[in-house]
This record gives sequence, structure tokens and C-alpha cells, in this order.
Amino acid sequence: MSSVPAPTQITTLLRSQNIRHVRLYDADPAMLAALSNTGIRVIVSVPNEQLLAIGNSNATAANWVARNVAAHFPAVNITAIAVGSEVLSAQPSAAPLLMPAMRYLQNALVAAALDRYIKVSTPHSSSIILDSFPPSQAFFNRSLDGVLVPMLRFLQSTGSPLMLNVYPYYDYMRSNGVIPLDYALFRPLPPNKEAVDANTLLHYTNVFDAVVDAAYFAMAYLNVTNVPVMVTETGWPHKGDSSSEPDATSDNADTYNSNLIRHVMNSTGTPKHPGVAVPTYVYELYDEDTRPGSTSEKYWGLFDMNGVPAYTLHLTGSGVLLANDTTNQTYCVAREGADPKMLQAALDWACGPGKVDCSVLMQGQPCYDPDTVDAHATYAFNAYYHGMGMGSGTCYFSGVAVVTTTDPSHGSCVYAGKNGTSLMNGTSLAPSSNSTEGGSGAHRAFGDVSSLVRIVSTALLFSVVLLLL
Repeated sequence: MSSVPAPTQITTLLRSQNIRHVRLYDADPAMLAALSNTGIRVIVSVPNEQLLAIGNSNATAANWVARNVAAHFPAVNITAIAVGSEVLSAQPSAAPLLMPAMRYLQNALVAAALDRYIKVSTPHSSSIILDSFPPSQAFFNRSLDGVLVPMLRFLQSTGSPLMLNVYPYYDYMRSNGVIPLDYALFRPLPPNKEAVDANTLLHYTNVFDAVVDAAYFAMAYLNVTNVPVMVTETGWPHKGDSSSEPDATSDNADTYNSNLIRHVMNSTGTPKHPGVAVPTYVYELYDEDTRPGSTSEKYWGLFDMNGVPAYTLHLTGSGVLLANDTTNQTYCVAREGADPKMLQAALDWACGPGKVDCSVLMQGQPCYDPDTVDAHATYAFNAYYHGMGMGSGTCYFSGVAVVTTTDPSHGSCVYAGKNGTSLMNGTSLAPSSNSTEGGSGAHRAFGDVSSLVRIVSTALLFSVVLLLL
């Protein structure tokens, strides 16, 4: 990126979107400091270039954990260490170092009494799975057995997930028309268009589920059946070369990521494991304007480097969505189950220093009823949100507010945003918890979609990745 957002800007954006899980591609100390005491669950990473040192030295691994994990935990809610990225496919010469590095890092966590809280795994490209359809016939590249077999035993013994990067966009692009676009985008298919695994008679309505189940079947082929799959990267580019990448569009990115979020949020699982949630990170939080490669490589982000939305996610039916809508069709409301005292404090701020015109909340006025702190706070939060132009961080209020597509207007009580209305007495900056500060940052991912939508509902993960669940 030509202009990397400061760590505090990143955490402000994460909090404004109610993202409670994040994946970092390193363990940048400034970023970890910014994440301190936010409650956001964090995956830190060992970059590929550090594998040589860590894989050859137990002491180096211990120092890495002491410096990048123990020094920050528990103020930073670190939940996992991702060791390298797609090492077996992108840097096969380093494959022999992968298991030693993972074991040394695990040893260091045990020594620090952190192994109960923090898991060790490594993200793989889905390309290590051969013959992925039908899923029941999938198996890992046998040339990798020397690394994968002990690795799966390690994951099994430590209760860690198999981390997998799943990109239906690339599967679709490489299929030369064999994979229908609707199948890649989670669009509804008529029963006769669904893919059926002839061995299991399981029906597949999207590429994502088929790849995840292929991983489960590939593990079962090696007699490993109780290691969960975590999708550490997935997404869709919103711009590409018009001639060679015609399906890299904002509409398709919106369709894929919105459908993905709904799919994960509903905990539908996969045909092989129905009802079993698949933790998923969406790639990515920011566009990367200097990234080499094809045009689309630069445009996987939900936001540009200035925090301006690349497009709007549409989560029809969920009522809640990422607050990256630049239209007036979103509203800021009190979070269900929020602490009443915190709501009252936020309401008092909005109607005071926040300069929201709260006269309509007085007895006898249109928005007095229902006379509850939730209802009054929703009115005030929404008026502030729209009065501030729906900017990043303006629907946060210390975590008791959330963005929704459901218009809370009722009767003669019209909320800001309906028909373009905005109800403010003037302008004011949000409280310090919503502020943006300067600093230096690094390449990272955002996360767990179940959090985005559970909070936005459950959790999105960012890395220059947006994670789901």
C-alpha cells in the first residue's frame, strides 16, 4: 500500500464495524499495542522469511513467543499463531522447517503456560487438495505426506484447526466455464443444477462448501477425523482488467461476500458437517494499490487506504451489515442486550456534547414513546450517525451501537436517514473511543464473519483479510 493506515485508525475501523476477530500477517508491535484492551480476538503470524530461524532453533522460537505473544497477552486477546503462509505451495523449499517451527512454538507456549489459550497452525492453499470434486474422492498431494501426516497428528493432539485459504474466484477463473458463476457466488441454484457427489449423494450449492468438505474427506483419507477446518482467507475482487478479468466487479464482490457472511452467520455448516460452523476470514480489509500482479490483485479490500468503502455489502434478511454503506439506507441503533447504564451514558453524550436535537424525545413529542433507554438511545445514536455523514466510527458509542438496514422509524417518529433527513444541532466529534489517531502500521487481515454479524453477528477476521465466524 502506498499509504498504510495507522494502527489506531485500523482499530477504530474494526470497532466501528463491530469486528471481533482479526488475523494479522505478522506480529507488528504497534498494531498489537493498538489492539490492546479492545477485546478483539487476534491471530498473529510468523512470516515465511522467519521460518528458517525459528525452525532451526527452539531458543529462537521461545524468544519469538516471549516478544510477540507473552509480552502482549492477555491485554491483546491472542488466540492463535499462524506459522507461515501457504508454505507447502508457495515456498516448498521451506517445507522441512514447518513442523519443527510449529513444535518449537508449541513448546514455548507450554513453557509460558499459554497453550490453553493459544493454538498453533499454518494456513494452506486449497491447491494442496487434489481431485477436490467430488469431495468424497479428494486427497492431499501425496508428495506432501511427509509433512502433512505429522502435521495433522500435531493439530489433532493440540486441538488446533486446519487453516485453509479458499478462493472460489480462482477456481471459477481456472475452470474455463466448467464452474458456473452462480455456483461460485453462492447464488441460489435449482435442484437440477446442484452438484451431487455420486459417492455420498450429498448436494453442493456452492464452491466454498465443496472445498471445505474436500479438506475433511482428504483428512479422513489419512485417518484424521476430528480436526476442524478454519478458512483463513476467502473473498472476491471488486475490480479487474476488463478483458481478462471481467467477473472481478463490485456487484460480484458484494454478492460473494454478502452471501458468504449470511452462510457462515447462519451456521448452516457444510453438506458433510451440517450445523458445524466454519470459522472464516474475509480477504481483505484494505485495497493494496501497489500490490504486483494482475489488476484484480490490488482490489480485494472492503475499503480503500483512506477507509472509504469500496462497495456496500448487502445482507438482506439479517437486518445488520458492515457499516460501509455510503447511502442513507442504513441506521445506527442500540445494540440488543447492551448494558443499560452504558446506553444511558452514551445517550446523555449524544444529546449533550454530541449536539443531537433530542427535543423529540421529551414527553408529548413524536419520539417519546416507547419511553425506554433503548428506544431513546437508538434515536439519538442514529441522528448523530447521519449528522456525521455515516463516517467510520460514528456508530460505535463504546460498543453499544450497531448499524442496521432496518428503518427504526415508527408512526410520526421519523429517524434520520429516512427520506434523506438529518437531525443535528451542529457538529461535534464523537467521544474519544471513536477517535482516530496517527501512527505506523503493517499489512494485516480482518476477520471472523460470524462475529461481524453476530456482532454484526458473530465475527469477521481481517488480514488484509476479513475473517468470518
